[in-house]
Amino acid sequence: MSEDEPGFRGGARRLGGTADLPRDPVDAVVWMVRGEEDGMTVDSGARDLLEHAAEVARLLHAERDVAMTAEVAVELAVTLVSGCSAAGISLCRRGQVSTVASSHSTVDQADRWQYELGEGPCLDALSPGQDDVASADLTVETRWSRWAPRVVEELGLRSMVSYRLFTGTGVIGALNLYGFDVGAFTEEDILEGQVLAGQAAVALAAREQADHLKIAVATRTTIGQAEGILMERFGLDADQAFALLTRLSRNRNQKLHDIAEDLVTTRKVPADPTGTVEVPVHGIASSG
Repeated sequence: MSEDEPGFRGGARRLGGTADLPRDPVDAVVWMVRGEEDGMTVDSGARDLLEHAAEVARLLHAERDVAMTAEVAVELAVTLVSGCSAAGISLCRRGQVSTVASSHSTVDQADRWQYELGEGPCLDALSPGQDDVASADLTVETRWSRWAPRVVEELGLRSMVSYRLFTGTGVIGALNLYGFDVGAFTEEDILEGQVLAGQAAVALAAREQADHLKIAVATRTTIGQAEGILMERFGLDADQAFALLTRLSRNRNQKLHDIAEDLVTTRKVPADPTGTVEVPVHGIASSG
């Protein structure tokens, strides 16, 4: 690169400011290291952002469940993003979107109206093929003709940004930042939010996976206990005990775990409403 080319300054190439920073925190670190190895200099704003990313990662991954991780994420959003007056996290579960953490009651109401009206920046950000969604001035916003005027008039909101929370396996939700001023979010604010959203997505996905594993283990343990009761009481083998629980689950239209939990708790076999369940031994006394 010659001294006449853009980006050349003082004999060293510059990586530029935070606008050049990759969104993914890992990519951002690689970007910085490779740049410095090539003799580039790193803008102080970009370096500060990377330092924030490291601290955010430590804080988010220290939490043990989804709810606490989400709470920490919204607190960090209000603290680190200077234009953010309120923040919330919405998660997609079984096709439904709900707010799992918020820093202010304003967020709960603004999100609730999005879900009720079926329109808004959060829902747009979660739509297939969409990216992050922002509005610098909700007073003149035309994309959400019912939602925007309502949050402006009744909640005093003037701007907002919705970030997609996603991992390699798909979109899990959105981080929503709200401002009470028009143009509240600067370019640096938006990038700060992107870094936070990336870290929050990874942390929340990890916590959800851990929660699902705990539930799966607990469910398997309960079913195993129920099988043990049937085996001991009626001389069944493991396969026969499990088959009996499965038939009761189907006939009573209840989840297998619920049938097992009832048996473990009451020590009585739930009644079969169809009268078709048979035990390959002397029979079972069912509870009514």
